[in-house]
Amino acid sequence: MDESARETRVEWREWGQDAFDAADARNQPVLLSLSATWCSHCHEMDRETYDEPRIAANVNDGFVPVRVDVDRHPRVRDRYNMGGFPSTVFLTPAGEVLTGAGYLGVDGMRQVLDSVREMWDGKGASAGRVPRALQGTDTPAGELTPDIESNLVGQLAAAYDEQAGGWGEAEKFPMPRTIEFALKREREQALRSLNAVSANLLDDYEGGFFRFAGNPDWTDVHYEKVLDTNAALVRAFANAYLLTGKEELRQPAAKTVDYLTTTLWTGEAFAGSQAAGEGRDYYTAEASDRSDAPAPPVDETVFADWNALAVDALLTYHGYTDDEGARRYAERALSHLVDDLVDDGVVTHYRTDEEVGASGLLVDHARVVGALTRARQVLGPDALEDDSALDTAQAVADHAIETLRSGQSFVDGPRAGVGLLDRPLRPLDGNVEFADALLDLAVLTGEERYREMARDTLAAFAGAADRFGVRIAAYGSAVSRLLNEPLVIAVTADPVSDLHRAALRMADHEKVVVPATEGYAEPDAAYVVRGAETSEPATTPEELGRRVSELAR
Repeated sequence: MDESARETRVEWREWGQDAFDAADARNQPVLLSLSATWCSHCHEMDRETYDEPRIAANVNDGFVPVRVDVDRHPRVRDRYNMGGFPSTVFLTPAGEVLTGAGYLGVDGMRQVLDSVREMWDGKGASAGRVPRALQGTDTPAGELTPDIESNLVGQLAAAYDEQAGGWGEAEKFPMPRTIEFALKREREQALRSLNAVSANLLDDYEGGFFRFAGNPDWTDVHYEKVLDTNAALVRAFANAYLLTGKEELRQPAAKTVDYLTTTLWTGEAFAGSQAAGEGRDYYTAEASDRSDAPAPPVDETVFADWNALAVDALLTYHGYTDDEGARRYAERALSHLVDDLVDDGVVTHYRTDEEVGASGLLVDHARVVGALTRARQVLGPDALEDDSALDTAQAVADHAIETLRSGQSFVDGPRAGVGLLDRPLRPLDGNVEFADALLDLAVLTGEERYREMARDTLAAFAGAADRFGVRIAAYGSAVSRLLNEPLVIAVTADPVSDLHRAALRMADHEKVVVPATEGYAEPDAAYVVRGAETSEPATTPEELGRRVSELAR
């Protein structure tokens, strides 16, 4: 259970059948609190609201209170999130939603408790509803056309903040995947946004990026540091450095690699997050003053999806810079990930001494495949000591295809569990990440079935593509790579050769590099491939650059 749950007077229960059975037996609603170890507002609500004696007594007597850590239970999070954390959600004993809110102070909570109690007394379980995303099984299928990419480019222009950088008119999230889409299509927007992220969200003293800013001008910084955001930003800054060669874009990535490999390093892999602690008082202090204060706590849980993203990011950075520290930590984390959290193609979300997380989640499988295919590109066929990275990637992908594919798209996990977990949820972002990983896997294995699977998955959502906003810009990248064929550089030379290093540094971060490849006549050479076209062999980095330019025209 979330450690913060023990700091309140509320008698929290674990998410599970026992809690819902108790609600049914007592004919009471469930009060579901979605929280996170890194979430400062969650801890504040615990101190100010759930620890207030009369509120706690009301909750304990009239409801079945359940606390869920959103990082450990992403499927619960995605079904019941009220727009941020904390989320305060009232459910029927069957898991249907009565009502919900975000942060509630004492007065607000008292009013909501009375309102829900009145609703329950008047209508009972019939007042519950199933969220729209869980009501049907069909996705808005359509045709994949170049208009999808151009429409999303238009969305970038419409949502871009010319004054402050970034996209949107409210709070500012760093949006690294949107930045990566923009790097090839609206580069100036991407670079200005990265500069804004670096200037406002980077911890200059200890490294690492804060989670977001509450205001459109990047003020009201929220000081949590979460692994997935930091890993994704390492990759985004590294890709910007690849395209520009600017040192000011490499340095934020380097500082964040240092943060990941020190503060968030558990000895085996990367910890999930670092809380905000005292927030502004700590993070705005001078470095000398910080040394006298305890560092904010770290949640050392090793999550499969976030660690896979970190491996991908560190190997990307190593491929462009030859940073050996990034490579060593990525290899160690990948080995731990495969040894501890992957078993015969099945990925487990996390594993601690006390508990084991859910297995077979779409996002875990998508990102593990992404990490393994990146390892094959950067480190070569021997990326894993005891196993083939490609064989493992195929096993992980095939398990997801076999167990999570429903129709033309993928559900987020096994259709089982209490509450609404047995209802299918087809997350667009998870489907896009998996489709993108399958495109790389198709190139690296030569198996067309992965490409066709990616095509079907992307087409399953194409009917709504004109309504996608900038947060889903990665969909445009995946569609573009599918329709235009990714740029492939096949290197017959060994990994870490000059040709391999040059291939990794060709200025297209959506390319696929295949070192130590077979089937080409010329040894110690590189071939540029796009669709049915294959270049003449290149035997020097300079010649390879010319071949890429010729085929990219």
